Amino acid sequence: MISLENFPELTPNSISKANDRIKDVVNRTPVMTSTTLNERVGGEVFFKCENFQKIGAFKFRGAYHALSKLNAEQATKGVIAHSSGNHAQGVALAARMLGIKATIVMPENSTPVKMEATAGYGATVVKSTADARERVSAELAEKHGYTLIHPYDNSDIILGQGTAAWELFEEVGDLDYLFAPTGGGGLLSGTALATAAKNPACKVIGVEPISGDDAGRSWRSGQIVELEKSPDTIADGVRTRFIGDRNLAVMQKYVSDMTTATEGQILEALQFVWARMKIVIEPSSALALAPILSGDYPINGGRVGIIISGGNVNVPGCGFFHG
Repeated sequence: MISLENFPELTPNSISKANDRIKDVVNRTPVMTSTTLNERVGGEVFFKCENFQKIGAFKFRGAYHALSKLNAEQATKGVIAHSSGNHAQGVALAARMLGIKATIVMPENSTPVKMEATAGYGATVVKSTADARERVSAELAEKHGYTLIHPYDNSDIILGQGTAAWELFEEVGDLDYLFAPTGGGGLLSGTALATAAKNPACKVIGVEPISGDDAGRSWRSGQIVELEKSPDTIADGVRTRFIGDRNLAVMQKYVSDMTTATEGQILEALQFVWARMKIVIEPSSALALAPILSGDYPINGGRVGIIISGGNVNVPGCGFFHG
């Protein structure tokens, strides 16, 4: 059984320190609501819109927090990360801001806009298959002495990601539920820590695509469950095969429930936000809304927070609306 005792730095109060460290660098993103949605689901829903964060996603929070804590030797040698897009962009921009060399290993099927932006921020992009990215990153780190900035199984990443929920509670007060999309578990575990500090009675719910429910299975069993291949889902930001030790340890103590959404439900949620709220979000962001909008997860008149994780999509053609 993985225990949080192995990671003493991951405490609810540590989110406050992370927030103090990065609050003058990150965007304090807006919180939005929809009267139409509230009437449909029978509650009050508050969206923490990280699609308005630097690089268009919450990932900048963790990346900047982690890179800002490197020692001089690590900063001089540079960093490496593996990511399908948003973590890649976050590390690339944070590295540029801090004067650190960054190399990013990205799956060949990464969203083009994310790959282009990563290179645009000055990082060296290395392409690989989705299932080989961890191995390629490890080999390059060993060869060049780079520090690996893991996208989710990294304590400083987790604490940085938790600052989004921290800000949400500061703005809207107590909530009954807080939903977060879940891939590797960095956002969910950071959100859970922030919730434990700010609003312990709030239930934190992780949402995964039904084709990639490894985090939920891990949470229920207490042991990391690894998928044979990356999930086949429109939510490209959560195409991970397993969560990390740190993430599971936090989830076991502070996450109240895990649930899933079908591809159809993700698309329905995506279309609702685009059409009714007039904001551009990516499919991974719609994941957190999907079980509420579909009615699969009743909120019973409660006050609900949803972390909108990002807004990096290929707009021309909008091909993900079809087929």
